[in-house]
Amino acid sequence: MLFFCRFGFGAWSSGPARLRRFSSALRPVTMPRVDADLKLDFKDVLFRPKRSSLKSRSEVDLQRTFTFRNSKQTYNGIPIIAANMDTTGTFEMAQVLSKHTLFTAIQKHYSLEEWKTFAASHPECLEHVAVSSGSGAADLEKLCSILEAIPLIQYICLDVANGYSEHFVEFVKRVRERFPKHTIMAGNVVTGEMVEELILSGADIIKVGIGPGITLDFPTLFCAVIECADSAHGLKGHIISDGGCSCPGDVAKAFGAGADFVMLGGMLAGHDQCAGELIEKDGKKFKLFYGMSSDTAMKKYVGGVAEYRASEGRTVQVPYKGDVENTIRDILGGLRSTCTYVGAAKLKELSRRTTFIRVTQQSSQMFT
Repeated sequence: MLFFCRFGFGAWSSGPARLRRFSSALRPVTMPRVDADLKLDFKDVLFRPKRSSLKSRSEVDLQRTFTFRNSKQTYNGIPIIAANMDTTGTFEMAQVLSKHTLFTAIQKHYSLEEWKTFAASHPECLEHVAVSSGSGAADLEKLCSILEAIPLIQYICLDVANGYSEHFVEFVKRVRERFPKHTIMAGNVVTGEMVEELILSGADIIKVGIGPGITLDFPTLFCAVIECADSAHGLKGHIISDGGCSCPGDVAKAFGAGADFVMLGGMLAGHDQCAGELIEKDGKKFKLFYGMSSDTAMKKYVGGVAEYRASEGRTVQVPYKGDVENTIRDILGGLRSTCTYVGAAKLKELSRRTTFIRVTQQSSQMFT
């Protein structure tokens, strides 16, 4: 809300006329505001190397330990999360990622019986998975039934497209009241004030990232991570950088910018552990990858796009990549390599030792 004064020194007078003129001068004028500050993408920055005492990438410790503000629960692991999309947030993905102490936000469309079967067959995975939920009454009922049936699960992922809704804030409060000792991830948002709002409402870890093409979008996620991490850490909360990573270097940049966790969708798509059938075209193999607000997802789960909304996600054919194990090794290897260049012996030191430099090009285009 902006106020514009429409008088100068000569406008002052005495009595009621003065008050009327002053009141009129401070009448609120509503108008759009343009934030013209520079916003950067992951592709716009690189790490500045620093002196290091590390002799080998193998010396880098990627394990993190967090104690969460609201649940008081302690987390141990490598803080990379498979996104809760139905193609990547699968039980099969969790089986592989948990062996590396990586995390999986399980997609919300598995039934209670499927959860029971998974928990009975792979109890070792439950330490590193979260149950995902929307913010409707039916979502809460299903969430409660899963957590009551499988008490070993300690993480909840509350995921909506628009984390700025008052309804969502109230939903976070209800879930916190219902599950006081569970760790709650909530989002998505892209600004510091909403990070603070959700943490104070009971969330422990805030998902940062909205897009594509609606509000902030991925190209400025790098700057949002910096802002949101600062807000969260001031309240002893944590954030997830969600989206925008296309290579191991981007994962490192998200951690360097202050993210506590990094959530990956596209980088983990197209593998054996992803849902969906293989598609063959011109002798090449592909798998479908799509956002959960896409036309494909809404047709699959709710019969189509409702008349009051638009499709807000894409559907792409991702080249088939085989076992996700190889991709995981690439990501972790790249992260260790970054740490050695800035002298971070532990992942938790990376953001403190990071200086970013702005660039116009990251790599040679000769062979691309």
